[in-house]
Amino acid sequence: MIDMAREHSTGAQPEGARDEQSASVAVRQMFNSIAPRYDVLNHVLSANIDRIWWWWAARRFRGVLSRPDASVLDVCCGTGDMTLALVKYRPKSGDARPVLAADFAHEMLRRGTRKFAPKGAIAMEADALHLPLRGTSMDLVTTAFGFRNLANYRAGLEEFFRVLKPGGQLGILDFSEPSGLLGKMYQVYFRRVVPAIGRALCGDAGPYEYLPESVSRFPTPTELMALMRSVGFREVEWTPYSFGIAGLYTAVRGEEQSEAGQCMFGAGTSHDFDIG
Repeated sequence: MIDMAREHSTGAQPEGARDEQSASVAVRQMFNSIAPRYDVLNHVLSANIDRIWWWWAARRFRGVLSRPDASVLDVCCGTGDMTLALVKYRPKSGDARPVLAADFAHEMLRRGTRKFAPKGAIAMEADALHLPLRGTSMDLVTTAFGFRNLANYRAGLEEFFRVLKPGGQLGILDFSEPSGLLGKMYQVYFRRVVPAIGRALCGDAGPYEYLPESVSRFPTPTELMALMRSVGFREVEWTPYSFGIAGLYTAVRGEEQSEAGQCMFGAGTSHDFDIG
């Protein structure tokens, strides 16, 4: 049975958001506000398991990452941990193309840049729903724990489809809700413990009350995979991590283009952005 809350969920809905635009603004403001303590809280709340998930996800794409000419984009890069995991698998030769790391939350990206710029990745301050990139220009697009926060999931998938080359790969790493006893324990931890820790370390439980709500509203793996196929992706799979607490969605952009894939707007480059 399809959860009705999920069925009618087009994207993230932070408290007080009235539409997609206000949801996007609220998400940006929230992540800018928690940026100074984001890494510490993430590692504490996940007991450092999140580090393992990033490396597992990046390793899945080591084939394309090993190609010097591959164009790689990490969307909703935040403070850059997924970007760093991707960079690990890039060739060390000087002719390898740099990984592009995009986020629309300035403070998150600023902190991420400090971490990944010395490794050669390039920061790009941009909205995942409106990427300033040419169509069919990327070999790999990834996003880790950011897709769930988009104001419109279909629009996000359509934008990823647009910028990927035919045969290009997509990876979406995000939370899910495990079932059974683990699921019940997970709900208690997410809804009671996580906000309490957030309040203690950050002084504000709000963003960490949003977290479990956003996961609860997020499409199930079956629903999200169906949405990915409807956009035009093929070879769609979901690999659960840590008993389904998180999971990696993978897909390939088909040769046939949907209407979204045929929109070749946007000719900017990562060098158009100055993040300070």
